[in-house]
Amino acid sequence: MEKSTLDQLRIERQPEKEPFGYGKILVTIITLLLVLAAGYYFWAGPVASMEVRTVIARELKSEEASTVLNASGYVTARRQATVSSKFTGKVIEVNIEEGMRVEQGQILARLDDSNIRTSFNLADAQWISAQRGLDETDALLKEARLNFDRISRLVEKDLASEAELDRSRALAGSLDAQLKRKVADVEVAARQLDIYRQQLEDTIIRAPFPGVVVAKNAQPGEMISPVSAGGGFTRTGIGTIVDMSSLEIEIDVNEAYINRVTAGQSVVATLDAYPDWKIPCHVIAIIPTADRQRATVEVRVGFEQLDPRILPDMGVKVAFQETEDEAGDAPSASGLLVPSSSLRRIGERDYVFVVSGGKAERRAVAIGEARGKDTLVTSGILAGEHIVVDGPPELSGGDPVREIDR
Repeated sequence: MEKSTLDQLRIERQPEKEPFGYGKILVTIITLLLVLAAGYYFWAGPVASMEVRTVIARELKSEEASTVLNASGYVTARRQATVSSKFTGKVIEVNIEEGMRVEQGQILARLDDSNIRTSFNLADAQWISAQRGLDETDALLKEARLNFDRISRLVEKDLASEAELDRSRALAGSLDAQLKRKVADVEVAARQLDIYRQQLEDTIIRAPFPGVVVAKNAQPGEMISPVSAGGGFTRTGIGTIVDMSSLEIEIDVNEAYINRVTAGQSVVATLDAYPDWKIPCHVIAIIPTADRQRATVEVRVGFEQLDPRILPDMGVKVAFQETEDEAGDAPSASGLLVPSSSLRRIGERDYVFVVSGGKAERRAVAIGEARGKDTLVTSGILAGEHIVVDGPPELSGGDPVREIDR
């Protein structure tokens, strides 16, 4: 009875309800979003980057600031000769090699002179014979004159007839004429001897001026001729010599810009083989004629000082500098050079795209004068920044880009 009373007094407690799970819902939503993002990335892939070509903005150098015209040409030699013989002959000796320095008159080669020497010996013998005949006639003439004088005295004493005097006079006159003819014969023989002597000298091929051998064209045993053999085996020269002291630059300047070039104008040349070597030069002359097919005018440019590194037919780029009259008191140009193709114009402003952090950034720039294929930018970009020169037309600021062939 007492136990049941106590059981009735016990308070029955209901199980507490769990609080509403806001944290669990938030975690669920975040997880769902991550799953959706991963799925989109998996199916759609990363955002594609646009391919662009870029160049580095470079500072305008001092020599570029005063350049009024850029052009290209080649190194040439004013004195260059392919040395040949005066007649067709067989080469028996060649004394040159490529790169050899030779002096004026130095023997380069010899031709076979056997036939000419035989003719020379014959002419020499004929000259000696003519000299002997002259001496003989001279002696006979002296005797005839003495005999004429003797008979003349005898005639005065009536010891000789007039007929004997006439015969002695005629004989002396005849011998005198023969003597004159023999003198002429000796002269002819001497001239003939000189001809063969010169031909013997012509078999020796000598350097016409000091220079360097740049080509060896013949070998001993080959035939050589001053004229083309028409596809035969005859060479037309022993070798080619270049006078290295006569090197200069030949440039074809477009006739539209020839007004920027004057005689004596300062020029800075850069050989393609040595792009970092600035060579001081000057304009020698402007050839007073134009090429109507190419619309160019030839300009000769001389080196201020020659150097062994300068070789014939080398490619060279030249920059014609401002003259003092043109420069005047004008301020020197400054800024950065970028390709003109990198500039884009929107409205009244000029822009370029700069690649920074893998994205394209549009920059407004102030531009100056054009310099060949480049344009001077005075503000808006910094030296060393990568400027887009070739990209898709739809490129805009903030687009991801990938540089190629920079």
